[in-house]
Amino acid sequence: MKRLSILTLALILLGCQQPVKEPVVEKTQEVTPEYTLPTTQKHNKWSSTIPPVLNVPSGAVVEAFTEEATDAQLTVDSNLDDLAEVSFEPIHPLTGPIYVEGAQPGDVLAVTIHKIEVGNWGWSAIFPGFGYLADVYTEPYLRTFKIDSTDKLIHFSDKIKIPTRPFAGVMGVAPDTDSLLSTIPPRANGGNMDDPNLVEGTTVYFPVFVEGALFSIGDAHAVQGLGEVCGTAVESPMRFVFELNLLKGEKNFIQEPQYETDDYYAVTAFGTTIDQATRKAIQYMITYLVAEHGLTEEDAYMLCSLAGDLKIAEVVDVPHMLVTMHVSKEVLGMK
Repeated sequence: MKRLSILTLALILLGCQQPVKEPVVEKTQEVTPEYTLPTTQKHNKWSSTIPPVLNVPSGAVVEAFTEEATDAQLTVDSNLDDLAEVSFEPIHPLTGPIYVEGAQPGDVLAVTIHKIEVGNWGWSAIFPGFGYLADVYTEPYLRTFKIDSTDKLIHFSDKIKIPTRPFAGVMGVAPDTDSLLSTIPPRANGGNMDDPNLVEGTTVYFPVFVEGALFSIGDAHAVQGLGEVCGTAVESPMRFVFELNLLKGEKNFIQEPQYETDDYYAVTAFGTTIDQATRKAIQYMITYLVAEHGLTEEDAYMLCSLAGDLKIAEVVDVPHMLVTMHVSKEVLGMK
């Protein structure tokens, strides 16, 4: 399938209203989306019962500001005493939900990330009882970082400097449930995927489970390695500009989110073990290759072995984890 056009964004640049600015984010490029959502338009559960804060047509470009993961309980000046007082109740504030007109169960919502702008600070921490090595690292630990919009580096130490590569740790649509589900684990609706490949220029495909899709975004990360093993990335306030396109009757083979860039196509799979998530990821890629590239299942399985790259996106939400598989578009004859 061809990459989605950004024509809609180009048209918007010609003359819509100026977006609302929030003090936590310094804009690096003037963009004028059609709709703006501030950090106050938020929730932190997954449910079909959470009312939308915005209704948009397919093709809309939205600007959304997101708060860092503690919902402003921490600041750049916070210390260990502040960390001890952090409540997990407001964790993962998500901006949204956004109702996409015409979206029905069985459709696919394509979310193209056009722009991500990082706030001027971030934090990373070790919380007792949380993290992949929670049994080893049992004491709390906190680092805060000032983020310069010019050098775009995390100054981890005098010698170690990490380039920012921002993305949303949590993105997704509402699941078909009246229950208020935690945002901590990844699910079929997306959720806490913590996949550092979901950066600017990526289009993410979400299966729609409820009317309107009800898309939300948050838990923004200035940078994170594959795995997010200590439990946190560099958590930072952020500004996202994204385009929402409804796909009717296309990609109906999607059971969990998938995504693509100019360079590759990828599938995602969550599970409570690496084995379970990996098996699902391989099967999803086989299904994609059969449906979109006309391969037999046997050839698709073989291509996964020859050109499919398995990656562990995150393992920190034990026992929940996310595995992805990428296949190069050059290999697929798509570029």
